[in-house]
Amino acid sequence: MINFLKLNNLNSYKIAFNISNYIWEIIIKWDNFSRNSFGSQLVRSIDSISANIAEGFGRYSKKDKIKFYRYSFGSLKETQDWIQKAKIRKLINNEEYKYIMVN
Repeated sequence: MINFLKLNNLNSYKIAFNISNYIWEIIIKWDNFSRNSFGSQLVRSIDSISANIAEGFGRYSKKDKIKFYRYSFGSLKETQDWIQKAKIRKLINNEEYKYIMVN
């Protein structure tokens, strides 16, 4: 029997997916201004990480796969920027920051 690699078995995908849901649970508790002006940008960037991994996983050519994995890496860097700002602006606490940045 041949076992094929599945998207849900990729550690990078699982981590990105879980962290995006963790961040979502934090953001939905923010006030309207923070959620609408800042939170929506953070959600878009963090959700884009796992979404681009999934899209790349579904592509057939190596070149296409790499393109989407690179998009995912770019979204990761954008998310790290938003998380740094969230900490400075006291939208997340130190415990949340450490959990997000370590995972």
